[in-house]
Amino acid sequence: MDYTLEQIYPKEYKGDLILLHGSEVADRTMPLAKKELEYLRSRCGEEKETVVVFDRLPHHLYVVCFDSEQEEPLCQERLRRLADQVVGLLKADKVASVAVTGVGVIAEEVVAFVEGLQLADYSFDRYKGKKPYHLEHVAVDSTFLTPEELDRSVRLWRRIDWCRQMVDTPVADLNADRFAKELEQQAKSLGVDCTVLNKKKIEALRMGGLLAVNKGSVDEPRFVVLEYHPDGAINPKPLALVGKGIMYDTGGLNIKPDDYMQEMKSDMAGAATMASVLFAAAANRLPVHLVAFLPLTDNRPSFNAYAADDVLTMYDGTTVEVVNTDAEGRLILADAIAYAVANYQPELLIDAATLTGAAVRAIGTYGIAAMQQHADNPFNLLRIMGNQVYERVAEFPFWSEYDKLIESEVADIKNCGIAQAGAITAGKFLAHFAKETPYIHLDIAGVAFFSKKQHYYRPGASGFGIRLLYAFLQTYEMVKIKN
Repeated sequence: MDYTLEQIYPKEYKGDLILLHGSEVADRTMPLAKKELEYLRSRCGEEKETVVVFDRLPHHLYVVCFDSEQEEPLCQERLRRLADQVVGLLKADKVASVAVTGVGVIAEEVVAFVEGLQLADYSFDRYKGKKPYHLEHVAVDSTFLTPEELDRSVRLWRRIDWCRQMVDTPVADLNADRFAKELEQQAKSLGVDCTVLNKKKIEALRMGGLLAVNKGSVDEPRFVVLEYHPDGAINPKPLALVGKGIMYDTGGLNIKPDDYMQEMKSDMAGAATMASVLFAAAANRLPVHLVAFLPLTDNRPSFNAYAADDVLTMYDGTTVEVVNTDAEGRLILADAIAYAVANYQPELLIDAATLTGAAVRAIGTYGIAAMQQHADNPFNLLRIMGNQVYERVAEFPFWSEYDKLIESEVADIKNCGIAQAGAITAGKFLAHFAKETPYIHLDIAGVAFFSKKQHYYRPGASGFGIRLLYAFLQTYEMVKIKN
């Protein structure tokens, strides 16, 4: 989808037009006849949120009525969801190009609506012989945005699309090596430093978790480090982003039952998310020093696959008893976290991972299950930004009693505990490797990939969390001021 800025006069525009209609609008500003206004009033009176279509043959006018008196974050989210409805109407009318303007609206509401168009228009078309409908061009009223403001939003949306494409691609066409090469290519185009460690280098580093999970696969693992270090960065020590990169998860020897293997190509969504956040920050030159650490492998039951009862020695020397080979994501993340802490001394470390079914059972598919250690101020900012962009986080307790649940009789710790508090014990396992570094854990298992349509997300990858973390980075200076 391409975007342009144009001066748009609703009463004069000749083309397909979307008009955002705030709840308090003077009738004389509307490009409607008297009877049309009466009809619009009746529709908007019955339902404050609706889309009313008027024929302007050969074009259409799509009037989007919304409640502009709601709190702004909720208002913007409702506009994204209304945009999804409009995409359906545009598809039915075979509209390829449309303009967006509004009366009784502010710039943030226009951006939220156009963002909804972008998110709702996505589909994974790589293997389709007949390409489905997509909106090709959107003209945005220049009354509301400058070219730079639009460009910054578009660059972020492009990164969300890229993430969704990566997560939706099956492992047959995107294994660890191919994903590492894709990351290299993307990094080069943005001036981001990229280091790819192959299996021999990973062995030299003694990353016992990553190597163990990879033992059952014919494909070698990769460990990718991306660094974006702009001039004038506000943080003297980097902010570390760690993402789980299980390219496909069979469960290993604890193989997944029934249809639980379906959609497991999405188990690398954490790595794709964190790469996308760093790339978006680089594309828009945010003044934040970032390093992303992405361990990549699939988890297979073949060859000499690692097994329950194995004891692994991790990068930092911690010994880990394997209780379940399907708790593999935390093993590769642990090595990456320990490496980040030892070699980069980050001032804050955030990980993102499709880690536990327990997180999904706890809060469903409506937000991110989150935990933190020594990171009160950053977490508070993250929560505020989550509410602002409507990618919300729910904080789980991180009490010391949970540490008991991952104690091992034969090693320093074990890779999972009992069924209760499964999302928390997974976070506790990872927090062990973060040591005293301020640490935030984001379990995105419920939101990274949807089995069925959810609002403006079609079935498949969502890119959920990228807008959250990008908004956090935009306001990260607030953490520096508080500290």
